Amino acid sequence: MRRRVLVAALAGPVLALSLAGMPAVQAADRTGAVTARVWVTTVDRTRLLAEQPSVTFAQARSTAPTIVVDPSQTYQQMDGFGASITDSSASVLYGLTPAARNTAMRSLFSHRDGIGVSFLRQPIGSSDFTAAAEHYTYDDVAPGATDFGLKHFSIKHDRAQVLPLLRQARSLNPELTVLATPWSPPAWMKTNDSLVGGRLKDDPAIYDAYARYLVKFVQAYAAEGVRVDYLTVQNEPQNRTPKEYPGTDLPVRQEAKVIEALGPKLRAAGLRTKILAYDHNWATHPNDAAATPPGENPETDYPYEILDSPAAKWVAGTAYHCYYGDPSAQTALHDAHPDKGIWFTECSGSHAATDTPAEVFRGTLTWHARNIVIGTTRNWAKSAVNWNIALDSTGGPHLGGCDTCTGLITAQPDGGVSTDAEYYTIGHLSKFVDPGAVRIASTSFGTTGWNGQIMDVAFRNPDGSTALVVHNENDDQRTFAVAVGERSFEYTLPGGALATFTWPRSSTLRPQFDPVSLAGATATASPAGEGPALAVDGDASTRWSSGAAQEPGQYLQVDLGRAKTFRQVAIDSGGNLGDYARGWQLSASNDASTWKTLANGEGVGQLTTVDVPRTRARYLRISSTGSSGSWWSIADIRLYE
Repeated sequence: MRRRVLVAALAGPVLALSLAGMPAVQAADRTGAVTARVWVTTVDRTRLLAEQPSVTFAQARSTAPTIVVDPSQTYQQMDGFGASITDSSASVLYGLTPAARNTAMRSLFSHRDGIGVSFLRQPIGSSDFTAAAEHYTYDDVAPGATDFGLKHFSIKHDRAQVLPLLRQARSLNPELTVLATPWSPPAWMKTNDSLVGGRLKDDPAIYDAYARYLVKFVQAYAAEGVRVDYLTVQNEPQNRTPKEYPGTDLPVRQEAKVIEALGPKLRAAGLRTKILAYDHNWATHPNDAAATPPGENPETDYPYEILDSPAAKWVAGTAYHCYYGDPSAQTALHDAHPDKGIWFTECSGSHAATDTPAEVFRGTLTWHARNIVIGTTRNWAKSAVNWNIALDSTGGPHLGGCDTCTGLITAQPDGGVSTDAEYYTIGHLSKFVDPGAVRIASTSFGTTGWNGQIMDVAFRNPDGSTALVVHNENDDQRTFAVAVGERSFEYTLPGGALATFTWPRSSTLRPQFDPVSLAGATATASPAGEGPALAVDGDASTRWSSGAAQEPGQYLQVDLGRAKTFRQVAIDSGGNLGDYARGWQLSASNDASTWKTLANGEGVGQLTTVDVPRTRARYLRISSTGSSGSWWSIADIRLYE
């Protein structure tokens, strides 16, 4: 792991009364009114996943920036959200009294009493977060010896603490998904006869042995009552210089060989465990590129190369970490390989020694809210996973590697347990978004790099209910609206806060029209201003702006590429308050020469939704008919039929 972000500090008690009791979603009342329940976490820790007064959808439209949730547009299915019960986490949890340990486990894995963690990424053998005196695998032999028959294979180490906790976790949450990852193959399989650094020996017999080792691990865990759903074959395969902890430089060609050996063996053993590729950063870290052996490619396209290789037939998708790059890399890979899934599998962080607990909590909450909670899921991730689920107050125990990491919970010297910011960022997902949920469309104005706007992600659960997670990037409070179909509500969220809204399936919350694809659409504007194409890119965090005060005659013109039929047009000015047209006219044409006026009116807020006669046209023009000292911005044009 390479640390880049500020994460975690101590927060409130591990069990909060607001997390227990009633189900997260209630049915609509007898009048048909739909109420959304609300949970909020604030950067000052005054509210920690605390339920707030509910809000009711009404037919009134808002002048505020409006998150439009459209359940008819669906994306990836979710597996879950969570962290890792590392050897260190297990040691910390077993250092608690039995009563305190059970309370901590319920606070983590129970939906009723806690946050319902639903995904665990488990090290296969030792990682840097190891409480043992020495690093280990499940088949260690004397230096210079080999064990191709895997006669020394044993998971005895895990039977003491790790496996009992995994079984308890699954008993608390039967929908738990487990992914397993090795930090290193056994040393006798490597070029340097060490768990730290080196490469896998380039030998067919070694690839075969390593594949059998991984299969035996899956079988051994299954025999202990722990099903392994996914495997990756190497943690961070481009991290060539691990800091005194297990790691392996596994170039693409070797990962492909391991996968090609492993896939058939998993099938032959009757195991349903799926293989994920890569398991490293959104982009190649400069330090990893600099450590590339002479004459070799730094492999910045590692996941693409695996998915373009014959090994791809055995691969379900790609796993990513957060320590370099940004989540948009996931969407780029999805667009290139839409038949393969994407999982986000690790993010921890570090903090400066001079940071106060308040500073660390705030920095963690806001960075993870933008990049992990919303950034990964809006970019096709089927999971969002932090690193250690529990550590002690010193950020350990660890053996090499990170000495400033934190977990979801922290065991204190007095025997108590406190919750870190990651407990809440993961909890805002895991408590409300069930495994099998599907991400649905929602307009979002914020960016992972921070632009001070409201950002969000929405999901439809298997029971038909909706969960919407919203983050206010700004330091000041922001008011926004949430609209589904013809109904909406307003909410004001404190600066930096994270909120989850849930509401039940309801026939009254149904879009009147279906979206019309704008794929291939182009745009021009007068004045050209800033980026006319950004008004038709399907991303409300980008915008065209006039770059000048509003005047009559300014316009944005859209070429749909071919004639399309529509009944409704949404003109969304995004999150920049006051940038809506004070007066507007909507026109359509089939030749960009002869125009027919469809509607006109006065602007009253950030989102203008216009019902028009059923129209078929190739070109659409939105013209300004009013004046204002404000610039005119359009973040999104949407058509509906």
